[in-house]
Amino acid sequence: MLSERTRPDLCTVAIPVSSVNTPEYLSDVSPRHKPWDQHRAEADEVQRVFDGGTDRHQRYAERVAACSQVLEFARDPPGANRSKLKLKHVWFCRVRSCPVCQWRRALCWQARVYLCLPRLMKDYPDVKFLFLTLTIRNCKIENLRTTLKLLADGWKRLTELREWPARGWVRSVEITRGKDGSAHPHYHCLLVVPPAYFQGDYLKQKQWALLWKQCLRINYHPVVDIRVVKPEQRHASGEITPATWNIWGAVVEILKYAVKPSDMIRDHDWFLQLTDQIHKTRAVAVGGILKRYIREQKREDLTSEPGEEQPAGKAEQVFFGWKRHVLRYQRLRLGK
Repeated sequence: MLSERTRPDLCTVAIPVSSVNTPEYLSDVSPRHKPWDQHRAEADEVQRVFDGGTDRHQRYAERVAACSQVLEFARDPPGANRSKLKLKHVWFCRVRSCPVCQWRRALCWQARVYLCLPRLMKDYPDVKFLFLTLTIRNCKIENLRTTLKLLADGWKRLTELREWPARGWVRSVEITRGKDGSAHPHYHCLLVVPPAYFQGDYLKQKQWALLWKQCLRINYHPVVDIRVVKPEQRHASGEITPATWNIWGAVVEILKYAVKPSDMIRDHDWFLQLTDQIHKTRAVAVGGILKRYIREQKREDLTSEPGEEQPAGKAEQVFFGWKRHVLRYQRLRLGK
């Protein structure tokens, strides 16, 4: 059982609920918070998978079961020009493979990059961005940890090459399940390069692939994808032409889930092995000049979201509790 020290306060006390005729659901009150229902339902599925594993997996199951059961929001007071909900408090299990915590961790990283970009562009207005994907051959799930080490060592060698063009970078790992049950780990990276990079002999895709092969020290040609991240085009007329692959789109693609929730529940044995293989491995890394703007935190604030504003004035507390039988968060009305 969870200890009193680790167990969430809101989940261990009985919350009196006044009788209401019509349930009030979070996704109806605030449609932008609808993903809570999806990810908490996925967490229920993952909990059941963990229940069928070892003692350690079953301890994960306890934590996932208690995760995000009650959400406390701050809402703009009556009469305010807007009525938005801002997440203020929730107990997160922080299990690496919990779908809720994985989603919130991605939003936390996106929020940090969201805050960093304007300052970066002010200090370095002419920098350009590249979106880089680096792969390696699929491996057996039991060899995933060794393969992740090969990727990390290859990345270190790549960034130490004379040809390495980036002044800063953000890198994340994604792991997908192959049709044959293998694991496919790969890197998604956002590179910050100087404008001069495109004025000389910039690295083409084949050159990137050769360098990556060299740094991995392998005897086959790995798949590498490199593309330019373009900003919006602002015309003299005031019109804006959106980029087909803009900076924020690249950030969201890089800082998303590490493992698809569908892969977590498709093959239980595969997922339990994956959980053991990725234990204490790094999911996201930052380097170069971006370290000045994105400082790593000892404990991530999983309540933060990109571009979110604080409620105006004296905010009202609103609580929603997870109702498994309807797979939705329902308003909890505290009794007097």
